Amino acid sequence: MEEMVVEEIQELLEKENDRALKQCLDQLNISDVEELIDELPQHAAKFIETLSLNRAVNVFRILDFPTQERIIKKLSGNKLNQIIKDLPPDDRTALFSELKGDVVKKMITLLPPEERKESLALLGYKEDSIGRLMTPDYIAVKPEWSITRVLAHIRRYGKNSETIDVVYVINKDGVLLDDIRIREVLLADPEAIIGELTDKRFIALKANDPQEDAINIFRMNNRVALPVVDENNILLGIVTVDDILWIANEEYTEDMHKIGGTEALDEPYLDIPILKLVKKRAGWLIVLFLGEMLTATAMQHFEIELEKAVVLSLFIPLIMSSGGNSGSQASTLIIQAMALGEVTIAEWWRVMRRELVSGILLGIILGTIGFTRIVTWQELHLYNYGPYWFLIATTIFFTLVGIVLWGSLIGSMMPIILKKLRLDPATSSAPFVATMVDVTGIVIYFSVAVLILKGVLL
Repeated sequence: MEEMVVEEIQELLEKENDRALKQCLDQLNISDVEELIDELPQHAAKFIETLSLNRAVNVFRILDFPTQERIIKKLSGNKLNQIIKDLPPDDRTALFSELKGDVVKKMITLLPPEERKESLALLGYKEDSIGRLMTPDYIAVKPEWSITRVLAHIRRYGKNSETIDVVYVINKDGVLLDDIRIREVLLADPEAIIGELTDKRFIALKANDPQEDAINIFRMNNRVALPVVDENNILLGIVTVDDILWIANEEYTEDMHKIGGTEALDEPYLDIPILKLVKKRAGWLIVLFLGEMLTATAMQHFEIELEKAVVLSLFIPLIMSSGGNSGSQASTLIIQAMALGEVTIAEWWRVMRRELVSGILLGIILGTIGFTRIVTWQELHLYNYGPYWFLIATTIFFTLVGIVLWGSLIGSMMPIILKKLRLDPATSSAPFVATMVDVTGIVIYFSVAVLILKGVLL
């Protein structure tokens, strides 16, 4: 959005020149109007009010929910009614699912009987199910129809369809038989029967399955839309790729929040109230703090060893951070791989074998650096680690090998275990894994120290 355009529109708003404002807005692309609303959020309702109904609907549907909610509160009743009626069913369902119950009830009553029935049916599915994403606006034909009749049907009803890129073939009971790309229909003989084009090798989504499954299926198959069926394979609606992209973005954002050790934010960061933001972050921080308290308990257990060899305390931050970092790395890699469908629960053993080798090699690398550092500092007289400095260096080497290996295994297995338990793998966030490895890292460190330094320093 060019600054000159924004300044021109601000000037028209100040002069209350609605006619010129409409002309100016009509020259902008839908995405430009969305950017304009981001630049001037206080005038968002005014822009939607000024736009023609079709353009207003297209702009409204691509805005985030907090912006939509602010606009709803300020729009005139007539314009709001028109927009709600003209919103595609899937976008309307997404909006209704975010609004409060009494507001939804009021808006549903504004819809015509048929659309009201559609909205209530879509809202009947679980919040994160594919059913909430689907639209009932699609082109369905019968297998015995000729290509000529199919094309006539598309011309008559295609305008109200979400997409006409794909035609769905159903029998008299509504059971999905196949989906055919419009290209095949257009290139077929006009006298051919549509059933002759079917090969019954279609991909369909289940209405009650999680939305995350739909994201993975769209990712693996190059499709603009996929049919949604019930348990009896009856066609209920379709899901289009634009809705999947929107949901994928929300899933990604939610996972990033969880990986960072906080609850998912349901509003933009700058819009969420401070107290609500604190509440979202406090829960995980308390859990992590209580976990870290176990580290103090573990250190108390080795208090005698610490008193005998105070030099060991110098390396505690090094040991803990190395284990936590390796665990966080592994956790993030596996969560991402699972989200992309590259790793499944069944492949846990392959993951463990890879992390076993990776952990040992990474541990040897860090252990060698730690060993070299102690030797160098001792030889250059930068610090005196005492007469048993070589044994201390050896302790650090084997501890780093052990703790980096342990961190890699914990970080890689935790997301898979949570997935197996039907929990969100993203909750095995980097801070959570790091805290677990910190506690066990102290035990590993002092256990190795006792084995190597027993009878010498300990």
